[in-house]
Amino acid sequence: MQQPDSPAQRNRETLAVEMKAASRVTIIGMVLDAFLGIIKVIGGTLFHSQALLVDGIHSFTDVVSDLVVLGVMKLSRQEPDDNHPYGHQRIETFGTLVLGSILIAVGAAVAWENTLRLIEGDINNVPEWPVLVAAAISVVSKEWIFRYTRHIGQAIRSDLIIANAWHSRTDAFSSVVVLISTAGAMLGFLWLDVLAAVAIAVIITHIGWEFTWDSVQELVDTGLSPDDTEMLKTIARDTDGVLNVHELRSRRMGHDILLDIHLVVRPEISVSEGHQIGMQVVIGMRKALENIRDINFHIDAEKDEDHFPETESLPSRAEVGRIIAEQLGEIPQRSRLRLHYLRNKLHLEIFLDEQDPGTIFTSENVRSHLDGYPWFGSVRIWVAGP
Repeated sequence: MQQPDSPAQRNRETLAVEMKAASRVTIIGMVLDAFLGIIKVIGGTLFHSQALLVDGIHSFTDVVSDLVVLGVMKLSRQEPDDNHPYGHQRIETFGTLVLGSILIAVGAAVAWENTLRLIEGDINNVPEWPVLVAAAISVVSKEWIFRYTRHIGQAIRSDLIIANAWHSRTDAFSSVVVLISTAGAMLGFLWLDVLAAVAIAVIITHIGWEFTWDSVQELVDTGLSPDDTEMLKTIARDTDGVLNVHELRSRRMGHDILLDIHLVVRPEISVSEGHQIGMQVVIGMRKALENIRDINFHIDAEKDEDHFPETESLPSRAEVGRIIAEQLGEIPQRSRLRLHYLRNKLHLEIFLDEQDPGTIFTSENVRSHLDGYPWFGSVRIWVAGP
């Protein structure tokens, strides 16, 4: 009988499939970008179109971004290790930041150069009809690669691949601008060609800024939106056994979401029941947001902000046992001691296996011996029935 795959094995297989899909679509896009870049740069130079030349530079930035994507995807899809227990998705975020920075630099430089040409009026050449053909080929090709790349990015949940897809979409937009400006320039409005070059450069810069800003927000651990945060808190509060939610922190790692949540429950429940309540909260949250990767829940018997625990002044179980032994004697065998740390006081429950023949362990007697300790709150004695 074949043994089912372990979660670690399934994770390795998923990472391998995602890496293969990302590499394939990126290489296809890179080859197409290189081909279009050559056509547009040569066409823009030979047939007097500054807009097509800038569009060609844009295509070559796509080639550079594709190389960045290939390298980053290989690193970010590595399995978690001892030094990176949450995985390597932040490498993907950093790659997106680099990609956005490249676009901002290229776009700003090209926009500045062509803005000077507009101001100086250095516009003499009329674009020729092959410019229209090159731009049309670019529009169709880049729209196709955009849709294909975006589909793969959504399938493997990669913000970097999706960002690269939109980078391709900007190339299609810029080629449309080339078509319009070239037609206008051929009709006598020569300045339209240079103006289009500036417009394309602005598009490049804008897309780069969006990539960069989104990456910076993730790198500084920006949380979920207020609406999503409140939705998750509502799910937790509506879970049976949860009295309140007094803290929920979130951050992103690539496409994944990481959560830390504090759940207030009844103080008298067992540790295992508290854990079960937390697991029900986890199930509800994962149903609401499928890209939640990890949820750390903390079970609280009270709201910490109202009663900040003075842990240094409260005794441990061993200390409490020693004090009881000194004041009252050893707790009978097979009996149990349960401690509740609430409101900076220690509340005791003693479960006696049978009635104490010497009546030492009664609520009144225990209270009279422990009342002088500043940490003592209350005591309850439970006696097993016959």
